[in-house]
Amino acid sequence: MMDFKNFTWTRTPEKYSISDDKITIITKPHTDLWQRTYYNFRNDNAPLLQISSSEKYFSFVVKTHFKSNARFDQCGIVLYLDSENWLKASIEYENNLCQHLGSVVTNNGFSDWATTEISPDIDTMWYRLSRRENDFKIECSLDGISFKQMRICHLFNAKEKINFGIYACSPEDSSFEAIFTDMEITECKWQAHDGQQPDKDI
Repeated sequence: MMDFKNFTWTRTPEKYSISDDKITIITKPHTDLWQRTYYNFRNDNAPLLQISSSEKYFSFVVKTHFKSNARFDQCGIVLYLDSENWLKASIEYENNLCQHLGSVVTNNGFSDWATTEISPDIDTMWYRLSRRENDFKIECSLDGISFKQMRICHLFNAKEKINFGIYACSPEDSSFEAIFTDMEITECKWQAHDGQQPDKDI
């Protein structure tokens, strides 16, 4: 069982609870994480609960359960170094027809957003974040057993100690309950690449 005493808040939410095996966050309206890209909007006020580690190879897993019903409501996994260098993965509610399962990687102050549409009926998702030095793999799972790759990315400033954990926010005028359980840190589940070798310098 994860010892939540080792976690610290970056921006503590107004409403939350922590028990031995569960963390609940009630989101506050107009909270978000985004930097510049596309419309130069910047928001850096979402609450984050993170743990620090200098370990270069590991995996972190968490289960999320949520009842979001307003556009862009989201909760999931986060790795936050500072306002301009971070990544997150979550489901963002869109409307009664779809949600967006996606991830954002922000390097040097510019965010991207990679998504796929999923059913609005999904209200539970597992995420797994794996580290191999400065490279990271984000996966998701509907059952906590079979994980599927969402993306592989690089964070330029994730050189030594990093902070990672959970977040929840409501970018528009809404609020919802996000529940986090089944958190664990394990050996790295992302195996070394054994396929094509890189080209040699000539």
